[in-house]
Amino acid sequence: MLAATRQLHKAGVPDAARDARRLFSYALGVDAGRLTLALPEPVTPENANLYAALVARRMLREPVSHLIGRRAFYGREFTVTSDVLDPRPETEILIEVALRSHFTRMVDLGTGSGCILLTLLAEVPDGQGVGIDLSAQALDVARKNAAALGLADRALFELGDWLGAAAGPYDLIVANPPYIGVDEMAGLSPEVVQYEPAMALTDYADGLTHYRRIIAQAVPLLLPSGRIIFEIGPTQGQAVASMLRDAGLRHVTITPDLDGRDRVVSAQLVGFTPQKRA
Repeated sequence: MLAATRQLHKAGVPDAARDARRLFSYALGVDAGRLTLALPEPVTPENANLYAALVARRMLREPVSHLIGRRAFYGREFTVTSDVLDPRPETEILIEVALRSHFTRMVDLGTGSGCILLTLLAEVPDGQGVGIDLSAQALDVARKNAAALGLADRALFELGDWLGAAAGPYDLIVANPPYIGVDEMAGLSPEVVQYEPAMALTDYADGLTHYRRIIAQAVPLLLPSGRIIFEIGPTQGQAVASMLRDAGLRHVTITPDLDGRDRVVSAQLVGFTPQKRA
């Protein structure tokens, strides 16, 4: 692992030692927490070749999650591919905010791997949910995760563009839309720019396009006292909060992440009876 760590560090990989260890445990088929126990054992040529290939790909900045095919999120393992965004620790703030109040019927917009929808359903045993995404490939990943977590009977996945084809009504709408402004894309890491789907990262504009669209579609589909919760970029809190207030929602709250940056905006529909769809 020492040689691999040096190679990764030279290639500019952050946390090279951590990644070398994670890839070595995967190549050996050993849980990372038990790797120390396996180190005295001889490494087969097959395992050594697999490890070398994984390190070479990581040197090209391919994410570890893509190399091993999974990523941890809120205490569970999710299958990930290049068709979906990696679940990120910051998104767990959205989960915490959503769990502050009970829900029974929810929709997750731009569901990707399904990590938000499936985590919330796992935490709320009587909840039902719909995951909507514009990518059929992403929905395939989400369905696999639902089956692996035993949630396929409570999670429905639909191909669509935000809430355009949604039936509603819902008592919870959640979304982590593409919020990176086009002028910010050049500053992202190679792991993100080269290997994650651009359509899930940016609106190719100011980063706020999809919040405007979702809010316009969401209000008629919310039950009275229903909530809408967004993940946001760290500079977007006030702008998104203003959009929600202008749409008639109340109890608008901005929640920071562990680094103190604005990360989640939530709001509630008060005193409104949703219209029936034609």
